Order: sequence, then C-alpha cells, then structure tokens
Amino acid sequence: MEELVIRDADVVDGSGADSYRADVVVDGGRIVGIVKEASAAGCQRPKARREVDAEGLVLSPGFVDMHAHSDLALLRDPDHSAKAAQGVTLEVIGQDGLSYAPVDDRTLGEVRRAIAGWNGSGDDIDFDWRTVGEYLDRLDRGIAVNAAYLIPQGTVRALAVGWEDREATPEELDRMRQLVAEGMEQGAVGMSSGLTYTPGMYAKDAELTELCRVVASYGGYYCPHHRSYGAGALEAYEEMVALTREAGCSLHLAHATMNFGVNKGRAPELLSLLDEALAAGADITLDTYPYTPGCTTLAAMLPSWANEGGPEQALKRLADEETAARVRHDLEVTGSDGCHGVPIEWDTIEISGVGDPALAEFVGRTVQESADARGEAPWVTARGLLLADRLAPTILQHVGHEENVRAIMRHRVHTGGSDGILQGAKPHPRAYGTFPHYLGHYVRELGVMSLEECVAHLTSRPAARLRLPDRGLVREGYVADLVLFDPATVAAGSSFAEPRVLPTGIPHVLVGGRFVIEDGRRTDALAGR
Repeated sequence: MEELVIRDADVVDGSGADSYRADVVVDGGRIVGIVKEASAAGCQRPKARREVDAEGLVLSPGFVDMHAHSDLALLRDPDHSAKAAQGVTLEVIGQDGLSYAPVDDRTLGEVRRAIAGWNGSGDDIDFDWRTVGEYLDRLDRGIAVNAAYLIPQGTVRALAVGWEDREATPEELDRMRQLVAEGMEQGAVGMSSGLTYTPGMYAKDAELTELCRVVASYGGYYCPHHRSYGAGALEAYEEMVALTREAGCSLHLAHATMNFGVNKGRAPELLSLLDEALAAGADITLDTYPYTPGCTTLAAMLPSWANEGGPEQALKRLADEETAARVRHDLEVTGSDGCHGVPIEWDTIEISGVGDPALAEFVGRTVQESADARGEAPWVTARGLLLADRLAPTILQHVGHEENVRAIMRHRVHTGGSDGILQGAKPHPRAYGTFPHYLGHYVRELGVMSLEECVAHLTSRPAARLRLPDRGLVREGYVADLVLFDPATVAAGSSFAEPRVLPTGIPHVLVGGRFVIEDGRRTDALAGR
C-alpha cells in the first residue's frame, strides 16, 4: 500500500492550465497516481497508509526561490521555517557573485567579512569545505529544503586575481575558466555575478564572456546582478543580453527591477528590450520579489574604488579623513557606481541590521533620521556606523516603484525570487513573505495574475530554467515536492514592522514526499538535498 494520498485537492499543477479536483498518491518520494474527480459516484478511490483531507485547499508543486541568500542559513538553522513555511521546496544560492566556494584559506576569510551582512560572520559554522563539490556534500548531510548552487564569479575572481581593479592576465583568466569548469562538473547549475560589488565588478565584458562560454558548455546559465539598476539600468540590461548572446549562454536576470526616480514608469522599456531579444532567439528568464524596497549592505553603496583591495582596505579608506571626503563626494554629488550611478538619498536608506548589538539603536531608522537625532550630517552617521560595525550593516533601500513591480511580474519569462537576507534585527519582509505575498496580495487581492498563472511562475518555469526534468509540475513520476495552501487565506505574515512573522494559509509542505510543514508546524525532517 502506498504511503500517502492527498484527497479532494484542487490541483493547480504548475503548467498554467486550469485547476482540477483530484486525489494525488505519493510513494517513495514521488507522485505515483493522480485520480481526477475521484469523489465521483462509482469511482474507486486510491488508498494509502495515510490520508490528508485537502477539501478547500490547492495542491501545487513546491515553490522555487530563484534568488536566495541562505548559503549559511541552511547549515546554521535546520528549522529554516523562514522558507519552508512559505512553501519553498528549492532555493538557488550562491547569488550576486559572492559565496563560500570555491575558496582557499585567504579568500574564505575575505568573503566571510565582505558578506557578513548577508549571511552573518559564520563564526558558528565549521567551514570544512573549499570546493563547490565539498560545499554541496556538506549540504547533502541534511537540510530543510533543496538547494541549487551558482558559482560566484566575484569569489572566483578573488581566488584567481585578488580584489584589485585591473584586468586579469591570460594565466589568471585560464585559472578562472578552470575554477568555473570544476564547479560545473561538481554540481553547480550556473554562474552568478555581482557587478556592483567588488571584486566581481572589476571584470570587463570580455572576461565575463569567456567564463559564460564555459558555463554554456555545461548547459548552465548566467545570473548577473548587473552593473546598474538606477542610472543606466537599460544599458546594463542590454549589456547582459549582448554578452550572453556572444557567449551562447542562457541568461537569467537577477531581481530584475527598475529602481530610483530616473526609472519610474519605465518597466515597459525593459520588457520591450527583452521581447526583442527573445524574438531573436535569446534564452532569457528573470526573477523579481513582490515589494518596492531593495535590500543590500550599507558598504555596497560605496564607490568601487573605495572597496578595492577588499574589506580591510575599505575600512582604512573610511578611517582616513581626506579619502573619506572623496567617498562622500562620490556618494552625495556624483552618484557612486555602488549606488547605481544615482546620488544617494539618505532618507531612503533604512538600517535593517547590524553585526554589533551595541549599535541596535540605528536599526529600523533611516540614516537621515539617525543623523537628525544626533545633530550631525547623514554622511557622518553612515561613516561612523560603517567603521564601528566593520562594514556589517544591512539596509533597506526605498527606491522602487509599484507600477514597475506589477508590469515585470506579468511577463511570460518571469519567475519568483525572494532575494531574502535572513540576517539583522529587521530584515526585509520578503525573506519570510515573498511567495504567500504573490498568492495573497497580487493574485487574490489585486488580480494582477490568475492563480494558475502565478503558480506556473513560481514552479514549472524556474524548474525549466534549472533543467530539472522531474520537478515543477504535479505529474505522475515527478518528485513529490508539494504545497497545500488555502487560496482564500494564504498571505504573508511578515511586514516591514514585524518582518519575521510566518505566513498564514499554508498548512502542509512536502519535500521529496516528506512533510517539512505539517498542520502549519515545522517537523524535524531534513529532507532537502
């Protein structure tokens, strides 16, 4: 007898087709039977050792978070309800060009300091890996949900070249090609870049193209956080489209937003650019989160020259009065490349987390508000905080536009990605709420998409990008990564005021046929791989 039957579910199967009522049978971690209209008179209903009554609930494939920052959280927090409770059954990590493999002893320490704001210091983690394969083996010891890994181009560059702003030598480029090839052979699905973050931003297009050729040879995709989401955003998108067409590489645009005042109402221009490329044969997808503010680190706002050489050099420059004055001018007058070429507006920069608890007074306030309370210029406040917290502060950046968010999420190549940073006292609510917020706010309340269409955006479409032949649909033979949710009540519990509240209306989540959320509560299952 099979393990589980889910009775009388409204199946939204991930294809975009209309829902249907069915009993769904699970055994051995896979879907082994789908009996449509099983409650009809005369129909012999499937039996199993366990039954779940799904009356009034939607059964869909598990949601795929195409842009996650759970690289250490998956190891640190076996519970991982932040994602599991949303119905996320797979996260794509290694994002924005900076993560923890491949590394050596030098670069591991540098990367840990550089992205402490994303993932914490890692002092509670045993870094017993150096290669991509060893990191994936570490995850395979047992994690809450599944994970896929992107080779981080900035980390690769740090290992082969360093943190200097210069072109790679031919020998260094060969080394980077080798590292990318090894990572793909060891199980990565593609390569990411952070082209407003050091040291990845120092790579010229020719260098990136050569690395993308390697990725393409293994059937992977390139996922860039490109060079600007503000001034010059459209040119930055065009650059990535042209680069990947030259390399013959699939392209997935990370958190594909149009932000800052210069881009208000300009999403149709981006979508027109993508439609033209798609019509010409390009293989392009993108992800977004359903919120207007962005989230990153305060140090990311600095001009690239200030971050050259790595975190310790950045701190030295900030400590020097003359150099700090140059940084301030770039931020406030010129518009630094770290702030996407737009002069910084301190009243849009909200501190969401700090590394040192003694600095908690800054959290939940904009830099402008803290500066006003202290009777000083906002740059003085920001500089002091960067130095005191050793570049660790994370920020919410309130620079988005709702009309752009809605327009982009409707596009046929759109997928969902939380870009969720789980660190800090007041993280962005997208970390805990992205997927139920799509289903509750944008589907049920606003009608921006149909339920069937939205589920396809969150399931089959990302599974196709990841080239997963047996996930992303409710089909016989497919892996039983499944979500049961109430379409009338599903909603994000997280908010900007209380960002760590879990969602409502998602009673059951299965990973590989095992319940990780059961009756709304996290089980002890570590079913992810």
